[in-house]
Amino acid sequence: MKTTKHNIVNTPYDDVFRTLLNDCSRLIIPIINEVFNECYNGEEKVVFSPEIHFLNQQDGEEVKRITDSSFTIVGKIEKKFLYECQSTADSSMLVRIFEYATQIALDQGEIVGNTLKVEIPHSGVLFLRSTGSTPDKMKIEMTTPGGTVSFDIPVMKAQRYGIDEIFEKNLLFLIPFYIFSHENRFEEYNSDKDKLEILKAEYADIMARLDQLLENGSISAYTRKIIMEMSDKVLVNIAQKYEHVREGVKSVMGGKVLEHEAKTILREGWKQGHEEGHREGRREGESYGRMEQAKETAFNLRTIGLEEDMIAKMVNVQISVIREWFAEDVS
Repeated sequence: MKTTKHNIVNTPYDDVFRTLLNDCSRLIIPIINEVFNECYNGEEKVVFSPEIHFLNQQDGEEVKRITDSSFTIVGKIEKKFLYECQSTADSSMLVRIFEYATQIALDQGEIVGNTLKVEIPHSGVLFLRSTGSTPDKMKIEMTTPGGTVSFDIPVMKAQRYGIDEIFEKNLLFLIPFYIFSHENRFEEYNSDKDKLEILKAEYADIMARLDQLLENGSISAYTRKIIMEMSDKVLVNIAQKYEHVREGVKSVMGGKVLEHEAKTILREGWKQGHEEGHREGRREGESYGRMEQAKETAFNLRTIGLEEDMIAKMVNVQISVIREWFAEDVS
């Protein structure tokens, strides 16, 4: 096999994937059930692994990679998972997963007597685009002096899931990527108002279902807001050349956050910041996590029309800092 040095470049879709995974971690549990045939009830705890790993390249260079898609689900038993996302289906993902999985296994391995014990995490991939030839699973096979070892990499194809199935199986994690299923019709939607209205109606249905889940307590206002924001981020990137598509869907997904939901978003945001700080394991890490979450929450509160002085009070940050954040957003 000819080896090639792979330069992994993060895309906006990677950022959306990791935001959902880290800020709304419970949303990944139904995905794991679907991909790995697990039976988690959704109340299990998702514990993230250390995010930074050092991968040794064949040329001797040591490359730092952030692998925040590695986590353990703690239920009756603990299981380790590595779940990656790629916008286009191809076999290069196998190299990436092999690098990550083996390095995670080594970092978390232990020496017992004269034996090094390592555990490869259950690994899977979400392809945002797929074709008829995209496999349902891939495989990594290793030949060792002790014999051949292999493990499957199950594949989830985002474009195959319709709205009904997403909500029936609680696969809310896929909502921001749902627009990929319409990508090959963007030109039609952009030039035909009637067809665009059909697309907008689908997103109106998504919003209505999310609102129902919020009303019955199945999701929080914070989770709903993140899903909406991430849907918008994907839309802006995938439909750059199609203004009518972009603006039409945004007009539906850009619904207001009700004022009474602002406090819920704030409370959930501070919780996320607190957990992020603990992940860092240091006091300065907690401070950094809280400040970063305060910034994100401030922008969320601005979307519902709150004044700067009110936002400053709600996130407990000086108004000069709030103004500085908002000025950076404009520049």
